[in-house]
Amino acid sequence: MSLPVLETDRWKAWDIFLEATHETGFMQSSWWADFRATTGFEYFGVTLKDQGALVGGAVVTKLSFASDSCFYYIQDGPVLPHEGPAANQVFETILNAIEKRRQTEKETISHLRIEPRWQRLPGFVRGFQTPTFSDNFMEPRDTLCIDLRPAEETILAQMKPKGRYNIRVAQRHNVSVAQDTSEQGLADFLRIYKRTAIRQGMGIKPLSYFRSLVSMLLPLKQVELFFAEHQGRRLTTALVIYFGSRATYFYGGSLALRRRVMAPYLLHYEIMRRAKAMGYEWYDLWGIAPANEPDHPWQDISVFKRKFGGTELNLVPTLDYVYDPAAYRHYAATECDSDSEAANLLIAQPDHL
Repeated sequence: MSLPVLETDRWKAWDIFLEATHETGFMQSSWWADFRATTGFEYFGVTLKDQGALVGGAVVTKLSFASDSCFYYIQDGPVLPHEGPAANQVFETILNAIEKRRQTEKETISHLRIEPRWQRLPGFVRGFQTPTFSDNFMEPRDTLCIDLRPAEETILAQMKPKGRYNIRVAQRHNVSVAQDTSEQGLADFLRIYKRTAIRQGMGIKPLSYFRSLVSMLLPLKQVELFFAEHQGRRLTTALVIYFGSRATYFYGGSLALRRRVMAPYLLHYEIMRRAKAMGYEWYDLWGIAPANEPDHPWQDISVFKRKFGGTELNLVPTLDYVYDPAAYRHYAATECDSDSEAANLLIAQPDHL
């Protein structure tokens, strides 16, 4: 069933607004909300205008954790004016609209979770708390972004020497990089992703998750699958999402074969070159371990990513606004039972070392 024209136009305007707003990401887009709906999650939107122009808002996902309890989740948002009193006003208006929605719900809403793409917490954000537990519904808050605006020589020069060296090693071994979003490409991506997850002892997302994501984004030209190949064998892969000014390395995997040819290094360098040629300004490597946490489960992946140089982006932590303390404690207890899987389900990327 298609949406009414007015509703479709509203979402189109929202997506255009988002793409021009740096401090947000694709997880606030209408198509991400639609994708999440295919996996069973409801959502609603709050958009605010000033003299007919969008100034902010939020796409809010509704996630159930018990038969009669759920919570609200705003990924990459809420989206506010850059700064000043307007940002405060828009934030308060969004919270009030969400509260009105909460009053209509039949289920108990335990809390509102926000994960804005802010590097500092505005003073007007009050009453929120950082969760003392980790769970499956948290995205990376530290990431590494490569500036694609300079010349390619400059992009290479800002990498660590080992990163540049390994790219040259892959080139000497005649590693090649291909883009393939055909049925065969998707099958190869899923095969490599699954083998990587099993080898690393990581939780595996349902393969239908990726099939739905790729099929939804392909017509929008906002996803590509990349492969680094050596002597006819696909060794490593990356799923890249395009949105706004960023190309994002969202998921990937690599086979435990022919590591001496350094295929992952050339893979990401060629992705950067393609994204630059397409007009994107940043390549987001989507999640690194904080520098002061040597035992973080993403440490090995982060060592690999940091060889590409770039700018580390440290975002404010995940924040929860508790509506119902008893329901929130129930949620925390439920999620702590699956803590061992939480980090694994967030991001499955290759162990390149």
